[in-house]
Amino acid sequence: MVQLSVTERRIFGKQTRKLRQTGQVPAVVYGHGISSLALAVSGEDLRRAYREAGESSLVALTVDGTKTRNVLIHDISRDALTGSFLHVDFYEVKMDEKIKTHVQLNFVGEAPAIKALEGTLVKNIHELEVEALPKDLPHDLTVDLGKLKTFEDHITVADIPLPSGVTVEADPDEIVAVVMPPRAEAAEPAPPAEGLGEQVEQVKVEGEEKRKEREAKREGEEKGES
Repeated sequence: MVQLSVTERRIFGKQTRKLRQTGQVPAVVYGHGISSLALAVSGEDLRRAYREAGESSLVALTVDGTKTRNVLIHDISRDALTGSFLHVDFYEVKMDEKIKTHVQLNFVGEAPAIKALEGTLVKNIHELEVEALPKDLPHDLTVDLGKLKTFEDHITVADIPLPSGVTVEADPDEIVAVVMPPRAEAAEPAPPAEGLGEQVEQVKVEGEEKRKEREAKREGEEKGES
């Protein structure tokens, strides 16, 4: 289990800006039937823990070097420009109660239909909601792309192997990944039918002659009126 040390925080509101300037990240821990507690955690330590645990693996959170809590990194706020952590929520779990959380999919291998048929891989799902006891939560779920040998093949939720004690909250027939065929080249415009050009030209000539006749008639009428 990933280890992470934190301290109880007594700085709130706008004062947390000064906390961040020292390399600390404001945090809070809470849980079902558990009183929330404001915390501060080293930004460097948090990055390491998040890299190893993600949001689905347990973290042993030690507060002020004494009490240890089993938590999940539940939510992280980041700076939109720098990507640095602004705030983190820890969710304390009860080891004998099942919980639901989202687990990332880890796509491995190479789809034969990509190399042999020049297709394009389409990933329809990137994470799945699972339910399990905290100790059984996986860091990720593996999706083997080697099954995609033709454009007719597809990987569904039911094809993803699950660790013991883990269930998925999704339709087993939902498609996770497929390989699509390459786009067909745009069809070239059909050549004009034989003789069509001559017909078009004849219509133009006839139209021009009728226009001249109308103009001559109109001029004659105007002279007669005058």
